Amino acid sequence: MSLAESIKQSVSSGVESVEKSAHKAISNPKQAQLADFTVDYTKDRGIATHFGVLQSDTETALKAGIRGPTLIEDTHAREKITHFDHERIPERVVHARGTGAHGYFKLHTPIPEVTYAPILNDTTLTTPTFVRFSTVQGFRGSADTVRDVRGFATRFYTQQGNWDIVANNNPVFFIQEAIKFPDVIHAVKPDQAKEIPQAQSAHDNFWDFIGRTPESLHHVMWHMSDRNIPRSYRMMQGFGVHSFVCVNAKGQRSFVKFHWKPKLGIHSLVWDEALKIAGQDPDFHRRDLYDAIEAGSYPEYEFGVQVVPEEKEHDFDFDLLDSTKIIPEELVPVRYIGSMVLNKCPDDFFAETEQIAFCTQHMVPGIEHSNDPLLHLRSFSYQDTQLTRLGGPNWNLLPINRPVCPVFNTHRDGYMQTQINKGPNYWPNRFGTPHPVAGKDGGQVLSPQPLPGGVKERVRGPKFSEHYSQATLFWNSMSDVEKEHIVGAFSFELGRCDDKGVIELMLEQINFIDNKLACLVAQSLHLQPPKEVHPNHGKATKFLSQINPVNSNNAFTAVGRRMALFVHDGFDFGIASGIKAAFAGMGVIVNVVGPRKGKINSSTTGTFLEAHFTFETCRSTLFDGVFFVGGRGPEYDKLKRQGRWLHAAREAFMHYKTVGASGSAVDWLNKYALPGEIDRLVDNLKSEGVVAEQGVVLAGSQVKEAPMLIKSLTDEMSKHRAWGRDVSAIAA
Repeated sequence: MSLAESIKQSVSSGVESVEKSAHKAISNPKQAQLADFTVDYTKDRGIATHFGVLQSDTETALKAGIRGPTLIEDTHAREKITHFDHERIPERVVHARGTGAHGYFKLHTPIPEVTYAPILNDTTLTTPTFVRFSTVQGFRGSADTVRDVRGFATRFYTQQGNWDIVANNNPVFFIQEAIKFPDVIHAVKPDQAKEIPQAQSAHDNFWDFIGRTPESLHHVMWHMSDRNIPRSYRMMQGFGVHSFVCVNAKGQRSFVKFHWKPKLGIHSLVWDEALKIAGQDPDFHRRDLYDAIEAGSYPEYEFGVQVVPEEKEHDFDFDLLDSTKIIPEELVPVRYIGSMVLNKCPDDFFAETEQIAFCTQHMVPGIEHSNDPLLHLRSFSYQDTQLTRLGGPNWNLLPINRPVCPVFNTHRDGYMQTQINKGPNYWPNRFGTPHPVAGKDGGQVLSPQPLPGGVKERVRGPKFSEHYSQATLFWNSMSDVEKEHIVGAFSFELGRCDDKGVIELMLEQINFIDNKLACLVAQSLHLQPPKEVHPNHGKATKFLSQINPVNSNNAFTAVGRRMALFVHDGFDFGIASGIKAAFAGMGVIVNVVGPRKGKINSSTTGTFLEAHFTFETCRSTLFDGVFFVGGRGPEYDKLKRQGRWLHAAREAFMHYKTVGASGSAVDWLNKYALPGEIDRLVDNLKSEGVVAEQGVVLAGSQVKEAPMLIKSLTDEMSKHRAWGRDVSAIAA
């Protein structure tokens, strides 16, 4: 297109800087608002400077002669380079590595006895949301699958303003007082001298801090468990951590903890798998979230509350204001009152996911601060950090941060002010606007809060001094498999420490949690096991284990899982296509893995499947299960020398995943991939039958249709992992 044609087209269309057409029909009010700030670059447009001057060349700078020096008068080149030089903003000090998605929240059970907040009372509302998942320790470029706390920050765009629940995947915090937050983060971040290790807590500084901070031990138990290497953001709980205060229309106050429970259940990776994925696909969790949404398998979470009336605040042996403690669900059950669905990926990662600014103090009328000391200074910190990260006080005007309700106040000026404010900038004024709004008309009126007597001093409540009971409760509540993983995690983390004194101090602290745990960790580190100094209280709760089926918080389903279908030229089309079609209808994502991308021909003339991955570009770690489709022909005759097939089968088996095979691939799996591991299962297999045991599913050579096979695969994948499988002889 010539410059003249470009100008003509631009003028005729008005060169609107904002695309507004098509957006007015959007029912989600937040999406409609964002549409007014969205520029569509997929249409044919002429390139222009920031100030609207169309350019004929954006690839060659202005020079004094063909081989002469570049001229500073080239304003387009200078503008382009200058903007590029300033594209990066400071990353978050914590939670720098993250990803997000849009969605909506729907209430199904109102709680007027707890709060008068409309979002928790009006079941006709559909409230837009944005969620940002994140890791805590690493920089923006770190990997997704490191052992770390995960952020689960949710913004509700309500008609009463933005409400943020800045949650984590652990219900407790490392510390009781926010004044210690710089210390714990400095300790866990890379060493100041060498800037290593990245996104890891396995080093002297972190464990030195923990060993001297026993209030952290409950959180450390969560950190060492499988909870902090989640399988997916879609399979991860979220907790508001703090006890908030909710107020009903009568002015009655209650302490409330907020919970998110994933519909797909709470599931994790195994450690070897997490380590490998960090190198194979550092964006694993990010990609998993996007792929699910784009496939229409929308992540969904139930929203629940634990409610303690104010008059029962002191009925527990722990303090409700202590964020290192949970309220066991046997004492106060979680009431699930609504659900959230994530159904849209961001259009612009920077403008939405990176620039969203969550703040714990963003609350709507009916929801308030408690006296939790961690919450109070968090509320200061989150507001304060945005001033630096986003360049000034007007970050609320960024599209992703704007409320969907009208906003009028007397705030003015500041860096990057985008509004043209007409009228008075003070109150009271002769215009009578913008004016305070009475509580009966929706204005926020904070409830009267009783103040404890005493003197001004640096002190904590008496119940804040007990640090071991709930750490022991967590340990007691784990299954044998989970306990084994916790021992392994402690052994890995402390094994990476160089200072023997740090290791010995941590073993002393672990011994206060449970002597057997301390002895197992000491044994793995070849140290003297400690003697018991603090008896285990023996209490447990059924709501913490991810494996124990009696935990009603968990769910086991194949929906949302990912299966790899390994095929070679000459594969059995009936089996492969049957699995693919059936799983697609169930919400299981099936990816075909072949010797090349694109068309893989079957043994049936004219039939084929499209491969998404090659044997070289995928690993079993990226899937919940692997299935090897049998076939015939020269490629299948050479399977015993196919290293990637062998590795995929052994690795998936070692990680307790579902492993399946059909037809000729059964013999290959038994003789070459897993020799001596599945002999008995193969002996029980009939040519027209299907057998399954401990996550291994085999289909005989005469199985021509998929129904029996599909049921067995679905049943095994639903279990998440075959934890009863003996993998001691497998290395992959």
